[in-house]
Amino acid sequence: MRGFGGVSRRNMLIGGVAAPFIGAAGTGPVRAAAPMLGGAMAPFHRFALGGFEVTTLLAGTRTVDNPHGIFGMNVSDEAFDEAAQAAFIPSDQAQFFFTPTLVNTGAELVLFDTGMAPGGITAALAAAGYTPDQIDVVVLTHMHGDHIGGLMQDGVVTFANARYVTGAVEHNHWSNAGNDGFEGKVRPLSAQMQMIDPGQSVASGITAMFAPGHTPGHMIYMLESDGAQLALVADTANHYVWSLAYPDWEVRFDADKAQAAASRRQVFGMLAADRVPFIGYHMPFPALGYVEAIGDGFRYVPASYQMMLGKA
Repeated sequence: MRGFGGVSRRNMLIGGVAAPFIGAAGTGPVRAAAPMLGGAMAPFHRFALGGFEVTTLLAGTRTVDNPHGIFGMNVSDEAFDEAAQAAFIPSDQAQFFFTPTLVNTGAELVLFDTGMAPGGITAALAAAGYTPDQIDVVVLTHMHGDHIGGLMQDGVVTFANARYVTGAVEHNHWSNAGNDGFEGKVRPLSAQMQMIDPGQSVASGITAMFAPGHTPGHMIYMLESDGAQLALVADTANHYVWSLAYPDWEVRFDADKAQAAASRRQVFGMLAADRVPFIGYHMPFPALGYVEAIGDGFRYVPASYQMMLGKA
């Protein structure tokens, strides 16, 4: 096999390229006593989108056993195992990511969703260089606990200077559901909350779109600045394989499973056709990528360096 500049891989290994390592091992002290530090990743990722600055925030991550109890509830164990094997992931465990997104429009700091608890989102904000009191707007895509959990703790509001925005359909549903999370985290802020409908704007360049099914009023948001676009799809797909590659597979957390599947097909079909990047709340961190229509589903394409070049 030929390598760089006509040098074979074998010659690289036995020649001058490998020699410094051999020499160092043979003549110097062994330095292998450093402690293992464990796996880690940066808790934020920031990039430019036109005149906006977008930061994804890792508010939490955890390992979940038996993912087939959550995804693909309408398919066999064999089909689920086969899909996992094809994607190079195990079928008996999955890693969940919880990724709020912060958008600096140049005029306001707009936070989309808040994680499971204040500690997670405030730690991620601090790592990214922000404080909770700098947040101007908090947008709730829907009202599951892992999206509203960071709003407050023991009656103390996390984002003291923010106004709040959410979908009218979503708020109306949960206000009549007797849900403890809603009662403890959202209802106390309802007087400060602006209810919007699909097609309305949170701020200039940020537009709400209806994508129901996961919850009755689940909404996503399209960002546009200086001709660049990005979709915040929230929980339209909860896993990059088991609900994106297989949009008709039922997800335990989807309130209306048929409607959720229809929303997946509509939203990701649009993004694939227009080649628009997206952030998914539960995609592998930093949760940013593209989607390609392939077969009867979609293939997730993690972003590499496109945003660094400003050519999304």
